Amino acid sequence: MRNKASGGRVPVGNSAMEYISFGRGSQPLVMIPGLSDGLRTVKGTASQMARMFRCFAHSHTVYMLSRPNELPDVYSTRAMAADYAVAMQQLDITQADVFGISQGGMIAQWLAIDHPQLVRKLVLAVTLSRQNNTVQTVVRRWIAMAEQNDYARLFIDTMETSFTEAYLKKMRWLYPLLTRMGKPNSMHRLIIQAHSCITHDAHEQLHTITCPTFVIGAGEDKVVGTDGTEIAAEIAGSQQLIYEKLGHMPQTEAKDFNAQLVQFFAKHTEER
Repeated sequence: MRNKASGGRVPVGNSAMEYISFGRGSQPLVMIPGLSDGLRTVKGTASQMARMFRCFAHSHTVYMLSRPNELPDVYSTRAMAADYAVAMQQLDITQADVFGISQGGMIAQWLAIDHPQLVRKLVLAVTLSRQNNTVQTVVRRWIAMAEQNDYARLFIDTMETSFTEAYLKKMRWLYPLLTRMGKPNSMHRLIIQAHSCITHDAHEQLHTITCPTFVIGAGEDKVVGTDGTEIAAEIAGSQQLIYEKLGHMPQTEAKDFNAQLVQFFAKHTEER
């Protein structure tokens, strides 16, 4: 069992996926990040993520995996899920608790649909199962900014769309610094992943998910345009939590977010 935070790379097809791992628990927990993975992978973030999610370190061995380093020009969320399944098998993960957030939640849906044997419990946070006007408008706007290589405007728009006003009041003074620090060498990876968000549609297959599922949404989500209610309605017996006054980043703004996940994962599978 792992204890110290570490990083690695696992071969998938003609490419490889960066991953980080930490924790000493016997149960694997696979975390699938959102669209920010298009700007930078998890490489080099092991210590930071281990601190952020230290609440899981006793019960789980945590794996956070990026998308492959080399992406095809057309790469659907379903194809991404297939690559995650290969990576899990390469890492000898036979059955994991899976936590997918935003685009990661889209991928996690397909993982549970197409590879149910790999998923013990499932958390889908601030995500969607089919298209709506909000996600189409927002993500297409981000794609246009990325195609113009305008990282500063993209960063600020992402912040302003994702967080509440109360949080933004504390952060806006940092925009000049943050927009200079984080610019990637290329926007191509982000653009490919963003296109997968605006073509994702797993809604008609959600009813096939049978593992215990926890759907977390936000009442003021201006990115995916839904609080997750329609996802929860399609997955029999699923549990739902809605942060009514928060936006697309409850994992940052809600103090009890991680505790909610810990409680869900600790429940006996027999309850379902």
